[in-house]
Amino acid sequence: MTETRRGQRKHIFVTGGVVSSVGKGVAVAAIGRLLKSRGIRVSIQKLDPYFNVDPGTMSPYQHGEVFVTEDGAETDLDLGHYERFIDEHLTRESNVTAGQVFEHVIEKERRGDFLGGTVQMIPHVTGEIRERILRVGEASDAEVVIVEVGGTVGDIESQPFIESIRQLRRNLGRENVFYIHVTLLPHIASTGELKTKPTQHSVQELRRLGIQPDMIICRSDDEMPPELREKIALFCDVDEPAVIPLVTFSSIYEVPLYLEKIGVGAVLAQALRLAERTPDLAVWEEIVAHVNGEENRPLRVAVVGKYTQLPDAYLSVVEALRHACIAQRGRLDLKWVNAEDVEADGPEAHLNDARGIVVPGGFGPRGIEGKIAAARFAREKKIPYLGLCLGLQVAVIEFARAVMGAAANSTEFDPGTPLPVIDQMESQRGITQKGGTMRLGAYPCALEPGTLAAEAYGESLVHERHRHRWEVNDRYKDVLAEHGFRVSGVWPEGGLAEIMERTDHPFFLGSQFHPEFKSRPNRPHPLFAAFVQAAKRVHLEGDQEALPIGASDEMPAPPPELDPEGEEYPVPSGRFQG
Repeated sequence: MTETRRGQRKHIFVTGGVVSSVGKGVAVAAIGRLLKSRGIRVSIQKLDPYFNVDPGTMSPYQHGEVFVTEDGAETDLDLGHYERFIDEHLTRESNVTAGQVFEHVIEKERRGDFLGGTVQMIPHVTGEIRERILRVGEASDAEVVIVEVGGTVGDIESQPFIESIRQLRRNLGRENVFYIHVTLLPHIASTGELKTKPTQHSVQELRRLGIQPDMIICRSDDEMPPELREKIALFCDVDEPAVIPLVTFSSIYEVPLYLEKIGVGAVLAQALRLAERTPDLAVWEEIVAHVNGEENRPLRVAVVGKYTQLPDAYLSVVEALRHACIAQRGRLDLKWVNAEDVEADGPEAHLNDARGIVVPGGFGPRGIEGKIAAARFAREKKIPYLGLCLGLQVAVIEFARAVMGAAANSTEFDPGTPLPVIDQMESQRGITQKGGTMRLGAYPCALEPGTLAAEAYGESLVHERHRHRWEVNDRYKDVLAEHGFRVSGVWPEGGLAEIMERTDHPFFLGSQFHPEFKSRPNRPHPLFAAFVQAAKRVHLEGDQEALPIGASDEMPAPPPELDPEGEEYPVPSGRFQG
Protein backbone atom coordinates (compact mmCIF):
# COMPACT_ATOMS: atom_id res chain seq x y z
CA MET A 1 0.00 0.00 0.00
CA THR A 2 1.41 3.40 -0.92
CA GLU A 3 1.71 6.25 1.57
CA THR A 4 -0.75 8.25 -0.55
CA ARG A 5 -3.49 5.63 -0.08
CA ARG A 6 -2.57 5.30 3.58
CA GLY A 7 -3.07 9.05 3.88
CA GLN A 8 -6.78 8.77 4.64
CA ARG A 9 -5.80 7.89 8.20
CA LYS A 10 -5.09 10.83 10.52
CA HIS A 11 -1.82 11.18 12.43
CA ILE A 12 -1.06 13.38 15.44
CA PHE A 13 2.64 13.80 16.19
CA VAL A 14 3.66 14.98 19.66
CA THR A 15 7.14 16.36 20.34
CA GLY A 16 8.68 17.76 23.52
CA GLY A 17 10.79 20.76 24.28
CA VAL A 18 12.79 22.52 27.01
CA VAL A 19 13.16 19.52 29.36
CA SER A 20 12.31 15.83 29.45
CA SER A 21 9.80 14.27 31.86
CA VAL A 22 7.45 17.20 31.33
CA GLY A 23 4.36 14.98 31.11
CA LYS A 24 4.26 14.38 27.38
CA GLY A 25 3.16 10.75 27.79
CA VAL A 26 0.20 11.66 30.00
CA ALA A 27 -0.82 14.42 27.56
CA VAL A 28 -0.70 11.92 24.68
CA ALA A 29 -2.75 9.38 26.64
CA ALA A 30 -5.30 12.06 27.59
CA ILE A 31 -5.69 13.17 23.96
CA GLY A 32 -6.26 9.52 23.05
CA ARG A 33 -9.04 9.37 25.64
CA LEU A 34 -10.64 12.55 24.23
CA LEU A 35 -10.76 11.10 20.74
CA LYS A 36 -12.01 7.72 21.90
CA SER A 37 -14.75 9.45 23.90
CA ARG A 38 -16.00 10.70 20.50
CA GLY A 39 -16.27 7.15 19.19
CA ILE A 40 -13.05 7.43 17.15
CA ARG A 41 -10.81 4.36 16.82
CA VAL A 42 -7.44 5.34 18.27
CA SER A 43 -4.00 3.77 18.51
CA ILE A 44 -0.84 5.24 20.05
CA GLN A 45 2.85 4.77 19.38
CA LYS A 46 6.04 5.84 21.20
CA LEU A 47 9.25 6.55 19.27
CA ASP A 48 12.33 6.23 21.51
CA PRO A 49 15.60 7.60 20.09
CA TYR A 50 17.93 5.47 22.24
CA PHE A 51 20.00 2.70 20.62
CA ASN A 52 18.83 -0.06 22.94
CA VAL A 53 16.54 -2.42 21.05
CA ASP A 54 14.12 -2.15 23.97
CA PRO A 55 14.31 -1.06 27.63
CA GLY A 56 14.38 -4.65 28.90
CA THR A 57 18.08 -4.64 29.80
CA MET A 58 18.07 -1.15 31.34
CA SER A 59 18.26 -0.59 35.07
CA PRO A 60 15.00 0.73 36.55
CA TYR A 61 17.02 3.73 37.74
CA GLN A 62 17.82 4.49 34.11
CA HIS A 63 14.41 4.04 32.59
CA GLY A 64 11.77 3.31 35.21
CA GLU A 65 9.30 0.49 34.69
CA VAL A 66 9.44 -1.87 31.73
CA PHE A 67 5.87 -2.24 30.48
CA VAL A 68 5.04 -5.60 28.87
CA THR A 69 2.43 -5.90 26.11
CA GLU A 70 0.12 -8.84 25.41
CA ASP A 71 2.40 -10.05 22.60
CA GLY A 72 5.46 -10.05 24.86
CA ALA A 73 7.24 -6.82 23.97
CA GLU A 74 9.29 -5.05 26.65
CA THR A 75 8.39 -1.40 26.11
CA ASP A 76 8.51 2.12 27.47
CA LEU A 77 6.46 2.90 30.57
CA ASP A 78 4.41 5.45 28.60
CA LEU A 79 2.64 2.54 26.91
CA GLY A 80 1.15 1.81 30.32
CA HIS A 81 -0.36 5.31 30.36
CA TYR A 82 -1.67 4.80 26.83
CA GLU A 83 -3.33 1.47 27.63
CA ARG A 84 -4.86 2.73 30.87
CA PHE A 85 -6.35 5.83 29.25
CA ILE A 86 -7.64 4.44 25.93
CA ASP A 87 -8.40 0.97 27.36
CA GLU A 88 -6.88 -0.88 24.41
CA HIS A 89 -4.22 -3.58 24.28
CA LEU A 90 -1.22 -2.26 22.37
CA THR A 91 1.41 -4.40 20.66
CA ARG A 92 5.15 -4.37 19.99
CA GLU A 93 4.40 -2.14 16.98
CA SER A 94 3.57 0.66 19.43
CA ASN A 95 7.14 1.11 20.67
CA VAL A 96 9.86 1.83 18.13
CA THR A 97 13.46 2.47 19.18
CA ALA A 98 16.45 3.71 17.21
CA GLY A 99 18.06 0.37 18.05
CA GLN A 100 15.28 -1.53 16.26
CA VAL A 101 15.41 0.81 13.27
CA PHE A 102 19.17 0.68 12.74
CA GLU A 103 19.29 -3.06 13.40
CA HIS A 104 16.72 -3.69 10.68
CA VAL A 105 18.35 -1.34 8.17
CA ILE A 106 21.73 -3.04 8.69
CA GLU A 107 20.14 -6.48 8.33
CA LYS A 108 18.66 -5.39 5.00
CA GLU A 109 22.03 -4.04 3.86
CA ARG A 110 23.79 -7.30 4.76
CA ARG A 111 21.09 -9.25 2.95
CA GLY A 112 21.74 -7.23 -0.19
CA ASP A 113 18.45 -5.34 -0.31
CA PHE A 114 20.33 -2.11 -1.11
CA LEU A 115 22.90 -3.77 -3.38
CA GLY A 116 24.68 -1.16 -5.46
CA GLY A 117 23.44 1.74 -3.34
CA THR A 118 24.87 3.79 -0.51
CA VAL A 119 22.85 3.34 2.70
CA GLN A 120 22.13 6.74 4.23
CA MET A 121 20.14 8.40 6.98
CA ILE A 122 17.83 9.78 4.27
CA PRO A 123 16.04 7.96 2.68
CA HIS A 124 16.83 4.58 4.26
CA VAL A 125 16.66 5.21 8.01
CA THR A 126 13.86 7.77 7.78
CA GLY A 127 12.02 5.46 5.40
CA GLU A 128 12.18 2.64 7.93
CA ILE A 129 10.83 4.94 10.64
CA ARG A 130 7.99 6.13 8.40
CA GLU A 131 7.11 2.53 7.56
CA ARG A 132 6.88 1.58 11.24
CA ILE A 133 4.67 4.58 12.00
CA LEU A 134 2.26 3.70 9.20
CA ARG A 135 2.21 0.03 10.20
CA VAL A 136 0.56 0.82 13.56
CA GLY A 137 -2.54 2.28 11.94
CA GLU A 138 -2.86 -0.61 9.52
CA ALA A 139 -2.50 -3.26 12.22
CA SER A 140 -5.06 -1.61 14.51
CA ASP A 141 -7.33 -0.18 11.80
CA ALA A 142 -7.28 3.08 13.77
CA GLU A 143 -8.88 6.22 12.41
CA VAL A 144 -6.34 8.34 14.29
CA VAL A 145 -2.80 7.34 15.30
CA ILE A 146 -1.09 9.45 17.95
CA VAL A 147 2.71 9.26 17.87
CA GLU A 148 4.89 10.53 20.70
CA VAL A 149 8.51 11.31 19.88
CA GLY A 150 10.64 10.64 22.96
CA GLY A 151 13.21 13.10 24.30
CA THR A 152 13.31 16.77 23.42
CA VAL A 153 13.73 18.71 20.20
CA GLY A 154 17.41 19.43 19.66
CA ASP A 155 18.63 16.06 20.92
CA ILE A 156 21.09 14.73 18.36
CA GLU A 157 19.64 11.22 18.46
CA SER A 158 16.06 12.38 17.81
CA GLN A 159 16.79 14.11 14.51
CA PRO A 160 16.00 11.12 12.22
CA PHE A 161 12.61 10.77 13.96
CA ILE A 162 11.82 14.48 13.61
CA GLU A 163 12.79 14.35 9.94
CA SER A 164 10.57 11.28 9.43
CA ILE A 165 7.46 12.95 10.85
CA ARG A 166 8.25 16.05 8.74
CA GLN A 167 8.28 13.90 5.61
CA LEU A 168 4.97 12.25 6.55
CA ARG A 169 3.04 15.51 6.39
CA ARG A 170 4.29 15.96 2.83
CA ASN A 171 3.45 12.37 1.91
CA LEU A 172 0.09 12.04 3.65
CA GLY A 173 -1.29 15.54 3.11
CA ARG A 174 -1.49 18.50 5.47
CA GLU A 175 -5.11 17.78 6.35
CA ASN A 176 -4.13 14.35 7.70
CA VAL A 177 -1.25 15.40 9.97
CA PHE A 178 -1.30 17.54 13.11
CA TYR A 179 1.77 18.55 15.14
CA ILE A 180 1.63 19.17 18.90
CA HIS A 181 4.61 20.51 20.85
CA VAL A 182 4.72 20.11 24.66
CA THR A 183 6.95 22.57 26.50
CA LEU A 184 7.67 23.81 30.01
CA LEU A 185 6.95 27.29 31.32
CA PRO A 186 9.52 27.69 34.11
CA HIS A 187 8.63 29.77 37.16
CA ILE A 188 11.17 32.34 38.35
CA ALA A 189 10.73 32.59 42.10
CA SER A 190 12.52 35.93 42.50
CA THR A 191 10.08 37.72 40.17
CA GLY A 192 7.08 35.41 40.54
CA GLU A 193 6.85 35.05 36.75
CA LEU A 194 6.29 32.26 34.26
CA LYS A 195 8.76 32.66 31.40
CA THR A 196 7.91 31.95 27.76
CA LYS A 197 11.39 32.36 26.25
CA PRO A 198 12.34 28.64 26.59
CA THR A 199 9.14 27.75 24.71
CA GLN A 200 9.94 30.28 21.99
CA HIS A 201 13.44 28.86 21.56
CA SER A 202 12.13 25.28 21.53
CA VAL A 203 9.61 26.10 18.80
CA GLN A 204 12.32 27.94 16.89
CA GLU A 205 14.46 24.78 16.95
CA LEU A 206 11.49 22.70 15.80
CA ARG A 207 10.86 25.09 12.93
CA ARG A 208 14.53 24.96 11.97
CA LEU A 209 14.01 21.20 11.51
CA GLY A 210 11.08 21.86 9.20
CA ILE A 211 8.07 21.51 11.50
CA GLN A 212 5.66 24.27 12.45
CA PRO A 213 3.55 23.14 15.44
CA ASP A 214 -0.22 23.38 15.11
CA MET A 215 -0.72 23.29 18.88
CA ILE A 216 1.50 24.08 21.86
CA ILE A 217 0.77 22.54 25.26
CA CYS A 218 2.44 24.63 27.96
CA ARG A 219 3.17 22.71 31.16
CA SER A 220 3.54 24.58 34.44
CA ASP A 221 2.80 24.29 38.13
CA ASP A 222 1.12 27.71 38.14
CA GLU A 223 -1.79 29.16 36.17
CA MET A 224 -0.75 30.83 32.92
CA PRO A 225 -2.00 34.43 32.61
CA PRO A 226 -4.04 35.18 29.42
CA GLU A 227 -1.43 37.63 28.18
CA LEU A 228 1.17 34.84 28.06
CA ARG A 229 -1.14 32.75 25.92
CA GLU A 230 -1.42 35.66 23.50
CA LYS A 231 2.34 36.16 23.54
CA ILE A 232 3.10 32.51 22.76
CA ALA A 233 0.53 32.52 19.94
CA LEU A 234 2.14 35.61 18.42
CA PHE A 235 5.80 34.63 18.74
CA CYS A 236 5.30 30.97 17.80
CA ASP A 237 2.75 31.57 14.99
CA VAL A 238 0.05 29.35 16.49
CA ASP A 239 -3.66 30.18 16.76
CA GLU A 240 -4.45 31.34 20.28
CA PRO A 241 -7.09 28.61 20.94
CA ALA A 242 -4.34 26.10 20.14
CA VAL A 243 -2.04 27.42 22.89
CA ILE A 244 -3.04 25.14 25.76
CA PRO A 245 -2.05 25.88 29.35
CA LEU A 246 -1.71 22.63 31.31
CA VAL A 247 -1.09 22.92 35.02
CA THR A 248 -0.09 20.08 37.33
CA PHE A 249 -3.11 18.24 38.75
CA SER A 250 -3.32 16.14 41.89
CA SER A 251 -4.36 13.19 39.69
CA ILE A 252 -3.35 12.48 36.10
CA TYR A 253 -6.91 11.26 35.47
CA GLU A 254 -8.12 14.85 35.59
CA VAL A 255 -6.14 15.77 32.46
CA PRO A 256 -8.61 14.49 29.80
CA LEU A 257 -11.50 16.40 31.40
CA TYR A 258 -9.44 19.58 31.55
CA LEU A 259 -8.24 19.29 27.95
CA GLU A 260 -11.79 18.77 26.76
CA LYS A 261 -13.01 21.75 28.77
CA ILE A 262 -10.33 24.04 27.34
CA GLY A 263 -11.16 23.02 23.78
CA VAL A 264 -8.45 20.59 22.68
CA GLY A 265 -10.96 18.07 21.33
CA ALA A 266 -12.73 20.71 19.26
CA VAL A 267 -9.46 22.06 17.83
CA LEU A 268 -8.33 18.58 16.77
CA ALA A 269 -11.71 17.66 15.28
CA GLN A 270 -11.77 20.83 13.19
CA ALA A 271 -8.14 20.69 12.05
CA LEU A 272 -8.27 17.00 11.09
CA ARG A 273 -11.79 17.27 9.64
CA LEU A 274 -13.14 14.61 11.94
CA ALA A 275 -16.89 14.08 12.04
CA GLU A 276 -18.61 16.17 14.70
CA ARG A 277 -19.37 13.85 17.61
CA THR A 278 -20.35 14.67 21.16
CA PRO A 279 -17.76 13.33 23.60
CA ASP A 280 -18.95 10.87 26.25
CA LEU A 281 -16.76 11.32 29.32
CA ALA A 282 -19.35 10.36 31.93
CA VAL A 283 -17.38 7.32 33.16
CA TRP A 284 -14.20 9.40 33.32
CA GLU A 285 -15.96 12.12 35.30
CA GLU A 286 -17.12 9.50 37.78
CA ILE A 287 -13.54 8.19 38.14
CA VAL A 288 -12.20 11.68 38.87
CA ALA A 289 -15.02 12.36 41.33
CA HIS A 290 -14.05 9.26 43.30
CA VAL A 291 -10.33 10.05 43.10
CA ASN A 292 -10.94 13.46 44.65
CA GLY A 293 -13.68 12.40 47.05
CA GLU A 294 -13.01 14.03 50.41
CA GLU A 295 -15.09 11.38 52.16
CA ASN A 296 -12.77 8.59 51.01
CA ARG A 297 -10.93 6.98 53.92
CA PRO A 298 -7.16 6.75 53.51
CA LEU A 299 -5.78 3.24 53.26
CA ARG A 300 -2.09 2.83 54.00
CA VAL A 301 -0.42 0.28 51.73
CA ALA A 302 3.32 -0.39 51.95
CA VAL A 303 5.20 -1.19 48.77
CA VAL A 304 8.41 -3.00 49.72
CA GLY A 305 10.79 -2.69 46.80
CA LYS A 306 14.39 -2.43 45.69
CA TYR A 307 13.98 0.63 43.48
CA THR A 308 11.85 2.82 45.74
CA GLN A 309 14.10 5.85 45.20
CA LEU A 310 12.53 6.07 41.72
CA PRO A 311 8.78 5.46 42.04
CA ASP A 312 8.43 5.23 38.23
CA ALA A 313 10.05 1.80 38.57
CA TYR A 314 6.71 0.60 39.99
CA LEU A 315 4.39 2.88 38.03
CA SER A 316 1.82 0.27 36.98
CA VAL A 317 1.72 -1.22 40.48
CA VAL A 318 0.89 2.15 42.00
CA GLU A 319 -1.76 2.90 39.38
CA ALA A 320 -3.35 -0.52 39.87
CA LEU A 321 -3.57 0.17 43.62
CA ARG A 322 -5.18 3.53 42.87
CA HIS A 323 -7.71 1.90 40.55
CA ALA A 324 -8.67 -0.59 43.25
CA CYS A 325 -8.99 2.19 45.83
CA ILE A 326 -11.24 4.17 43.48
CA ALA A 327 -13.54 1.16 43.17
CA GLN A 328 -13.59 0.70 46.96
CA ARG A 329 -14.22 4.43 47.58
CA GLY A 330 -10.90 4.59 49.35
CA ARG A 331 -7.90 6.89 49.10
CA LEU A 332 -4.49 5.32 48.62
CA ASP A 333 -1.98 6.36 51.26
CA LEU A 334 1.14 4.88 49.72
CA LYS A 335 4.16 4.15 51.88
CA TRP A 336 7.42 3.45 50.07
CA VAL A 337 9.61 1.01 52.01
CA ASN A 338 13.11 0.17 50.85
CA ALA A 339 13.75 -3.56 51.17
CA GLU A 340 17.30 -2.91 52.37
CA ASP A 341 15.93 -0.84 55.26
CA VAL A 342 13.69 -3.75 56.26
CA GLU A 343 16.73 -6.00 56.07
CA ALA A 344 18.73 -3.68 58.33
CA ASP A 345 16.07 -2.59 60.85
CA GLY A 346 13.55 -5.43 60.82
CA PRO A 347 10.00 -5.28 59.39
CA GLU A 348 8.41 -3.93 62.58
CA ALA A 349 10.29 -0.65 62.19
CA HIS A 350 8.74 0.03 58.77
CA LEU A 351 5.55 -2.00 58.37
CA ASN A 352 3.66 -1.73 61.68
CA ASP A 353 1.28 0.93 60.34
CA ALA A 354 0.56 -0.82 57.01
CA ARG A 355 -2.90 -2.23 56.37
CA GLY A 356 -1.64 -4.04 53.29
CA ILE A 357 1.79 -5.04 51.97
CA VAL A 358 2.77 -5.33 48.31
CA VAL A 359 6.09 -6.84 47.22
CA PRO A 360 6.60 -6.16 43.50
CA GLY A 361 9.01 -7.64 40.96
CA GLY A 362 12.75 -7.17 40.62
CA PHE A 363 16.02 -8.90 39.81
CA GLY A 364 19.20 -9.68 41.70
CA PRO A 365 20.05 -10.40 45.37
CA ARG A 366 20.13 -6.85 46.75
CA GLY A 367 17.42 -6.36 49.39
CA ILE A 368 16.02 -9.87 48.98
CA GLU A 369 16.23 -10.74 52.68
CA GLY A 370 14.25 -7.57 53.40
CA LYS A 371 11.52 -8.69 51.01
CA ILE A 372 11.51 -12.14 52.60
CA ALA A 373 11.17 -10.52 56.04
CA ALA A 374 8.24 -8.41 54.77
CA ALA A 375 6.47 -11.58 53.55
CA ARG A 376 7.05 -13.24 56.94
CA PHE A 377 5.73 -10.17 58.76
CA ALA A 378 2.56 -10.14 56.61
CA ARG A 379 2.02 -13.87 57.14
CA GLU A 380 2.53 -13.82 60.91
CA LYS A 381 0.64 -10.56 61.57
CA LYS A 382 -2.27 -11.49 59.25
CA ILE A 383 -1.73 -8.37 57.13
CA PRO A 384 -3.10 -8.68 53.56
CA TYR A 385 -0.22 -9.47 51.23
CA LEU A 386 0.06 -9.28 47.45
CA GLY A 387 3.25 -10.62 45.87
CA LEU A 388 3.97 -9.85 42.21
CA CYS A 389 6.42 -12.10 40.34
CA LEU A 390 9.45 -11.87 42.67
CA GLY A 391 6.92 -11.06 45.41
CA LEU A 392 5.48 -14.57 45.00
CA GLN A 393 8.94 -16.11 44.97
CA VAL A 394 10.11 -14.46 48.21
CA ALA A 395 6.87 -15.56 49.90
CA VAL A 396 7.59 -19.14 48.82
CA ILE A 397 11.19 -18.91 50.09
CA GLU A 398 10.01 -17.48 53.42
CA PHE A 399 7.40 -20.18 54.00
CA ALA A 400 9.71 -22.96 52.83
CA ARG A 401 12.27 -21.83 55.39
CA ALA A 402 9.58 -21.99 58.08
CA VAL A 403 8.56 -25.58 57.23
CA MET A 404 11.68 -27.11 55.62
CA GLY A 405 14.66 -25.24 57.00
CA ALA A 406 16.75 -22.09 56.60
CA ALA A 407 18.58 -23.38 53.51
CA ALA A 408 15.55 -22.89 51.25
CA ASN A 409 16.28 -20.30 48.56
CA SER A 410 16.14 -19.41 44.89
CA THR A 411 18.94 -20.46 42.55
CA GLU A 412 18.92 -16.86 41.36
CA PHE A 413 20.35 -15.79 44.73
CA ASP A 414 22.12 -19.00 45.83
CA PRO A 415 22.94 -21.30 42.88
CA GLY A 416 24.14 -24.01 45.29
CA THR A 417 21.15 -24.09 47.64
CA PRO A 418 20.19 -27.64 48.71
CA LEU A 419 16.50 -26.59 48.74
CA PRO A 420 15.92 -24.75 45.43
CA VAL A 421 12.24 -23.95 45.98
CA ILE A 422 12.59 -21.33 43.22
CA ASP A 423 14.56 -22.46 40.19
CA GLN A 424 15.23 -21.34 36.66
CA MET A 425 12.71 -22.40 34.04
CA GLU A 426 13.88 -25.26 31.81
CA SER A 427 13.33 -23.05 28.76
CA GLN A 428 15.77 -20.49 30.20
CA ARG A 429 18.70 -22.79 30.92
CA GLY A 430 21.71 -22.15 28.74
CA ILE A 431 20.42 -18.83 27.38
CA THR A 432 23.21 -16.26 27.13
CA GLN A 433 21.36 -13.50 25.27
CA LYS A 434 20.07 -11.00 27.81
CA GLY A 435 17.50 -8.98 25.86
CA GLY A 436 13.99 -10.25 25.21
CA THR A 437 14.76 -13.83 26.32
CA MET A 438 12.56 -14.17 29.42
CA ARG A 439 9.09 -15.66 29.51
CA LEU A 440 7.24 -12.65 28.15
CA GLY A 441 3.67 -11.66 27.33
CA ALA A 442 0.24 -13.16 27.89
CA TYR A 443 -0.19 -16.81 28.91
CA PRO A 444 -3.33 -18.65 30.07
CA CYS A 445 -3.87 -19.41 33.74
CA ALA A 446 -6.42 -22.01 34.89
CA LEU A 447 -7.89 -21.21 38.32
CA GLU A 448 -8.69 -23.77 41.01
CA PRO A 449 -12.36 -23.59 42.06
CA GLY A 450 -13.05 -22.40 45.59
CA THR A 451 -9.87 -20.36 45.93
CA LEU A 452 -9.30 -16.67 46.61
CA ALA A 453 -8.04 -16.29 43.06
CA ALA A 454 -11.10 -17.93 41.49
CA GLU A 455 -13.41 -15.82 43.65
CA ALA A 456 -11.56 -12.63 42.70
CA TYR A 457 -11.67 -13.29 38.95
CA GLY A 458 -15.12 -14.87 38.82
CA GLU A 459 -14.02 -17.15 35.96
CA SER A 460 -12.00 -20.32 35.46
CA LEU A 461 -9.47 -19.28 32.79
CA VAL A 462 -7.65 -15.95 32.50
CA HIS A 463 -4.72 -14.59 30.50
CA GLU A 464 -1.97 -12.60 32.20
CA ARG A 465 1.33 -10.99 31.21
CA HIS A 466 4.69 -12.41 32.28
CA ARG A 467 8.27 -11.21 32.60
CA HIS A 468 10.47 -13.69 34.47
CA ARG A 469 13.12 -16.42 34.26
CA TRP A 470 12.64 -18.24 37.58
CA GLU A 471 9.59 -20.13 38.82
CA VAL A 472 8.27 -22.16 41.74
CA ASN A 473 9.97 -25.54 41.70
CA ASP A 474 7.42 -28.35 41.07
CA ARG A 475 9.27 -30.66 43.44
CA TYR A 476 8.20 -28.64 46.48
CA LYS A 477 4.62 -27.65 45.65
CA ASP A 478 3.03 -30.60 47.46
CA VAL A 479 4.89 -30.10 50.73
CA LEU A 480 4.07 -26.38 50.68
CA ALA A 481 0.40 -27.20 50.07
CA GLU A 482 0.37 -29.68 52.97
CA HIS A 483 1.34 -26.82 55.27
CA GLY A 484 -1.21 -24.36 53.89
CA PHE A 485 0.44 -22.58 50.94
CA ARG A 486 -1.30 -23.96 47.87
CA VAL A 487 -1.23 -23.43 44.11
CA SER A 488 -4.51 -21.83 43.01
CA GLY A 489 -3.66 -21.05 39.40
CA VAL A 490 -1.58 -23.00 36.86
CA TRP A 491 -0.39 -22.68 33.30
CA PRO A 492 -2.45 -25.43 31.60
CA GLU A 493 0.25 -26.41 29.08
CA GLY A 494 3.19 -26.79 31.41
CA GLY A 495 1.62 -27.06 34.86
CA LEU A 496 3.71 -24.17 36.18
CA ALA A 497 2.46 -22.40 39.32
CA GLU A 498 0.93 -19.08 38.30
CA ILE A 499 -0.83 -18.17 41.57
CA MET A 500 -0.28 -19.38 45.14
CA GLU A 501 -2.22 -18.46 48.26
CA ARG A 502 -2.46 -19.13 51.99
CA THR A 503 -5.54 -20.95 53.28
CA ASP A 504 -5.31 -19.57 56.85
CA HIS A 505 -4.96 -15.86 56.20
CA PRO A 506 -7.30 -12.91 55.47
CA PHE A 507 -5.50 -12.42 52.13
CA PHE A 508 -2.09 -13.79 51.27
CA LEU A 509 -1.62 -14.30 47.54
CA GLY A 510 1.20 -14.14 45.03
CA SER A 511 1.21 -14.29 41.24
CA GLN A 512 4.07 -15.27 38.95
CA PHE A 513 2.71 -12.85 36.36
CA HIS A 514 2.26 -9.07 36.51
CA PRO A 515 -1.46 -8.28 36.96
CA GLU A 516 -0.69 -4.56 37.27
CA PHE A 517 -0.21 -4.27 33.49
CA LYS A 518 -3.90 -4.99 32.79
CA SER A 519 -5.52 -2.79 35.42
CA ARG A 520 -7.66 0.15 34.26
CA PRO A 521 -9.04 3.15 36.17
CA ASN A 522 -12.59 2.15 35.22
CA ARG A 523 -11.90 -1.57 35.64
CA PRO A 524 -9.39 -2.43 38.39
CA HIS A 525 -7.58 -5.72 38.12
CA PRO A 526 -9.42 -8.44 40.11
CA LEU A 527 -6.40 -9.37 42.24
CA PHE A 528 -5.71 -5.76 43.21
CA ALA A 529 -9.41 -5.21 43.88
CA ALA A 530 -9.55 -8.26 46.16
CA PHE A 531 -6.34 -7.22 47.94
CA VAL A 532 -7.56 -3.66 48.61
CA GLN A 533 -10.95 -4.97 49.74
CA ALA A 534 -9.20 -7.25 52.25
CA ALA A 535 -6.89 -4.46 53.41
CA LYS A 536 -9.87 -2.14 53.86
CA ARG A 537 -11.66 -4.79 55.91
CA VAL A 538 -8.61 -5.33 58.15
CA HIS A 539 -8.26 -1.55 58.51
CA LEU A 540 -11.88 -1.08 59.62
CA GLU A 541 -11.76 -4.01 62.00
CA GLY A 542 -8.39 -3.09 63.48
CA ASP A 543 -8.54 0.69 63.73
CA GLN A 544 -11.66 2.80 63.46
CA GLU A 545 -9.58 5.97 63.24
CA ALA A 546 -8.37 7.13 59.85
CA LEU A 547 -4.65 6.58 59.38
CA PRO A 548 -2.54 9.71 59.06
CA ILE A 549 -1.50 10.90 55.62
CA GLY A 550 2.12 11.71 55.01
CA ALA A 551 4.25 8.86 53.76
CA SER A 552 3.19 9.35 50.15
CA ASP A 553 3.94 13.08 50.32
CA GLU A 554 7.61 12.64 51.17
CA MET A 555 10.06 12.87 48.30
CA PRO A 556 12.32 9.78 48.19
CA ALA A 557 16.07 10.18 48.37
CA PRO A 558 18.06 10.28 45.12
CA PRO A 559 18.87 6.83 43.72
CA PRO A 560 22.17 5.28 44.79
CA GLU A 561 24.95 4.55 42.37
CA LEU A 562 24.34 1.37 40.41
CA ASP A 563 25.96 -1.76 41.75
CA PRO A 564 29.15 -2.30 39.72
CA GLU A 565 28.23 -5.97 39.38
CA GLY A 566 25.13 -4.93 37.45
CA GLU A 567 22.72 -6.90 39.63
CA GLU A 568 19.94 -4.44 38.88
CA TYR A 569 19.70 -5.82 35.36
CA PRO A 570 17.34 -8.69 34.49
CA VAL A 571 20.01 -11.17 33.36
CA PRO A 572 20.53 -14.86 34.10
CA SER A 573 22.58 -15.82 37.14
CA GLY A 574 26.24 -16.73 36.65
CA ARG A 575 25.33 -20.41 36.79
CA PHE A 576 23.58 -20.20 33.43
CA GLN A 577 25.68 -17.74 31.49
CA GLY A 578 27.33 -20.50 29.51
